[in-house]
Amino acid sequence: MEPFRMNVSRALRLTAFAIAALVSGSALAASPALVVEVESGRVLHAERATDPWFPASVTKLMTAYVVLEQVRAGQLSMEKLLTVSENAASQPPSKMGFKPGTEIRLDNALKILMVKSANDIATTIAENIGGSVDGFAEMMNETAMRLGMKNSHFANPHGLPDERNQTTARDMAILARALLLEFPNQQNLFHIGAIQFGRRIMRNTNGLIGRYPGADGMKTGFICSSGFNVVASATRNGRHLITVVFGAPSANERTMKAAELFDRGFSSSVNFTNPVLTALPASSLTTPPDMRSVICDRRGPMPQEEDSPAAVAEGETSAPNLFSSSVMAFAGGTTQPMRTTLLPRTAVEPERIWVGLTPPSEADLAAEAAKEKAAAEKARKSKATAKSKKGSAAKDAKEASSDDAEVSADDEKASTKEAVKTKGKNGSRVSVTLKPLTKDTKEKAPATKPQASVAEKAKPAKVDAAAKPKSSKN
Repeated sequence: MEPFRMNVSRALRLTAFAIAALVSGSALAASPALVVEVESGRVLHAERATDPWFPASVTKLMTAYVVLEQVRAGQLSMEKLLTVSENAASQPPSKMGFKPGTEIRLDNALKILMVKSANDIATTIAENIGGSVDGFAEMMNETAMRLGMKNSHFANPHGLPDERNQTTARDMAILARALLLEFPNQQNLFHIGAIQFGRRIMRNTNGLIGRYPGADGMKTGFICSSGFNVVASATRNGRHLITVVFGAPSANERTMKAAELFDRGFSSSVNFTNPVLTALPASSLTTPPDMRSVICDRRGPMPQEEDSPAAVAEGETSAPNLFSSSVMAFAGGTTQPMRTTLLPRTAVEPERIWVGLTPPSEADLAAEAAKEKAAAEKARKSKATAKSKKGSAAKDAKEASSDDAEVSADDEKASTKEAVKTKGKNGSRVSVTLKPLTKDTKEKAPATKPQASVAEKAKPAKVDAAAKPKSSKN
């Protein structure tokens, strides 16, 4: 029952997304998607593959290509130390949070870039290799033109929002294919499951790694204006495919759509009817659509880059599938694909990264772990103390409020009494009519008791004095 509810929920989300996209404009009616075979370069499926799009963090694939090209040319070493600047340290998340002046090896920086997608590390790479962010962006654009990525332009090394950033699904497939074919010894860089720095373990944001059989890279990306992007690769039965998905409404939908595209790609054959990447028709659009209104300007929590842990791919159900073959229409011969069930991520041994030139020894790791544990314990105690103080302050405030309430009640009671007293004194006067006293009235009036004379008042006093016994003498 639970999987069925999840599928219905997914279908409803996709329907709502499609309606919102149509309302927002025809440019958002269907997001770009592409499947290409690595070895032949022939396209198995293309949907809006040449439409301009904001790349987000898939930009970091170009950052990695520029670095690897310089390493291959002998201009850089993987052991080169990069220094974190104040500008790099000030970049928004995702980030490692290294302080300015921290030094990190290039190989560790690349691992962080691909797994953690850290913007401060991308900026550190750019500044140390290109002299500045702008200088490195020029290197990126020159490389893009040389590779044939004619619809791409990069303004920074991380893909953070900038109107000058744009790419296409076709261009990103060209870049991914170049990375896989030109740097076969570096393919491990793109499918590291997790990295570890000290006690921190950071897993790859690519939801296919460890869940989809044969998935071996590459990079995800997300900003509100782009939606959820991914450039992914997978191998099955000797075939190596690249899938590009842009503008998915969530991280989970991105992963599921990429998995389904892989399933259909591996079930299709390649022949002379399949076009090569460079033969795809140009788009009529010149600027990327802004997905913010569809992705982020809606009710609910802000979308997150990683897949939800509770999300699993569906099996064969009766829920409607908005990405069915009738929509995607693969080129070439295609058999009905077997749907791959995405299981929870398998446990992976994280690759350790460090700052400085040499990796820490076991003693250094133990000391660092103890230091981090002590810092964490100190932070926990500080938090507990602050919470306790806050509770005490709240209690004192409550007691003070109670005292104030009692005083207020007493004051109100006293005020009420005073008001009653005042009302008795100064209350509304009763009007009395006095009739003139006549002779008849005097006779009829009851006789009043005459006042006792002074002598009569004093008489009882004498009696009491006489009745009092005399004191006895000693």
